Amino acid sequence: MQFEHIAFVGLGLIGGSIAAGFRQRDAAVRFSAFDINTANLKRAMDEGLIDDIASSAKAAVVDADLVVIATPVVAMAEVMEEIKSVFSSAEVVVTDVGSVKAEVCDFVADLLGQPATNFVPGHPIAGSEQAGVGAANGDLFAGRKTILTPLAETESEAIAKVTALWETLDATVVTMTPAHHDEILAQTSHLPHLLAYALVDTLSSGGDSLEIFQYAAGGFRDFSRIAASDPVMWRDVFRTNSGPVLAALSQFRDRLDEMEALIRDGRVDDLAKIFARAKAARDHFSSLIEGDDD
Repeated sequence: MQFEHIAFVGLGLIGGSIAAGFRQRDAAVRFSAFDINTANLKRAMDEGLIDDIASSAKAAVVDADLVVIATPVVAMAEVMEEIKSVFSSAEVVVTDVGSVKAEVCDFVADLLGQPATNFVPGHPIAGSEQAGVGAANGDLFAGRKTILTPLAETESEAIAKVTALWETLDATVVTMTPAHHDEILAQTSHLPHLLAYALVDTLSSGGDSLEIFQYAAGGFRDFSRIAASDPVMWRDVFRTNSGPVLAALSQFRDRLDEMEALIRDGRVDDLAKIFARAKAARDHFSSLIEGDDD
């Protein structure tokens, strides 16, 4: 670990799990944090996850050599404005954990008038339907992927340091462009969350919703679990990654229309071919997606 003081601006599940992971591995790192949820900060302090509670984002990053921005994506512009000086400091590396990357990179470029060379955008592909520092888990990232989306201007040393941070927490680090990240996540994470919210809202609106949920089988519980995720966070995801999400949703709607027509026309053998094709694809990639979650 090449960091001595990590500052969190926004401290919830991900930030708390980063701190818990280092505490669990006996890493000698000082943690400071600011969050608008003071209960989160107090709990983190009481549980020994952080060393200092800051009164503001600006105060949290003083003397830090790594700043982790872990606020909702739409709040990042205001946060970045407040801590603007860290983006031009040769002594500090800045990263984030947001699930949308192009928008975040645009925030920084707009703020500075150019990309920040010490900013390494990141997104750990790990999470829970639970929110807040109370759900922190020191092994949350173990065996999971973390995607970094550095720009051409990003310093290689900054990338190496952030990579080392995640590898210390036993994550596997991969890199890609911000735009490619947003397209991939729109399909693998954002669309499934949208569908889960829609399904649960649809079924809960019916007059017999209690009976439906009483008899829901494991498959429904597994899929609908992600509808328990933080609504505000997901509102922000769909606001900031609408283009890729709409493209994925359009493709999915076309397939639903096709399957609806097959059922209506009694062409169940053709429907079974889609099922078989999907099963074969799922079986083939099961080793790759096992354990990945958002």
